[in-house]
Amino acid sequence: MISKAVNKYIRRTPRKVNTVLDVIRGKNVDYAFMLLKNINKGAKEEVSKTLKSAVSNAYEKGFTDTSKISVSEAYSTEGPIFKRYKARAMGRATKRYKRTSHITIILKEGVN
Repeated sequence: MISKAVNKYIRRTPRKVNTVLDVIRGKNVDYAFMLLKNINKGAKEEVSKTLKSAVSNAYEKGFTDTSKISVSEAYSTEGPIFKRYKARAMGRATKRYKRTSHITIILKEGVN
């Protein structure tokens, strides 16, 4: 493991974030940034911020060649759930769950 970046309390569901993370898992860092730029998903901004932070952490440790760095692990776990209520007909209310997620990206040296 070269570096690790964790982005917590993202207001996206982990299921939606994992679809974006599945695209970049195992790819070279430069290729992963190119894929994130061209993907049409809402969670790409949060994932690209986390990947950029992981690359910055690798630079701080002395790994400056991004062609040798790849994404070894990329996953999203469930964060706290905000429970809200929505008004419905005849004075009733139903629960709404606003899910959050924690994004973790781990980089390693060498391309898969």
